Amino acid sequence: MIKFLQYSQGDLRISTSGQQMYEITKDLNAWLNKEQINHGQLTIFIQHTSASLCIQENASEDVIEDILYFFKKLVPENASLYRHDLEGADDMPAHIKSVLTQTSLTIPVNNKKMNLGTWQGIFLIEHRASSMQRKINLTLMGESEK
Repeated sequence: MIKFLQYSQGDLRISTSGQQMYEITKDLNAWLNKEQINHGQLTIFIQHTSASLCIQENASEDVIEDILYFFKKLVPENASLYRHDLEGADDMPAHIKSVLTQTSLTIPVNNKKMNLGTWQGIFLIEHRASSMQRKINLTLMGESEK
């Protein structure tokens, strides 16, 4: 069996409708399934400063609700606390939440699927209150067998 090193790029566009955690695991696995790379590493990068990415439990909705509640307590949306407000009262809090989380993730890939734990999922965290269109860059490096 001959193994070939390969590289692939793509992107996902995710529509959001307010502050929430949006699971994108299925979208990522669908993209991976179309690629020719069986084993390697997937890098996921979000091109925004008011949204972020995380790996989190996807079995209990309570986990998601608790995280969102924690963010509201940790970073209040009180305009009097911030100077930057070009896009509204949630603008600067969204940037702070993004700093506290991640804009990129690297995940191992085996048999064209992300090698996640049993209860792990990939989430886009929308920190803005309004609906947004988010772009996520995908870079897959690894090997295929032919």
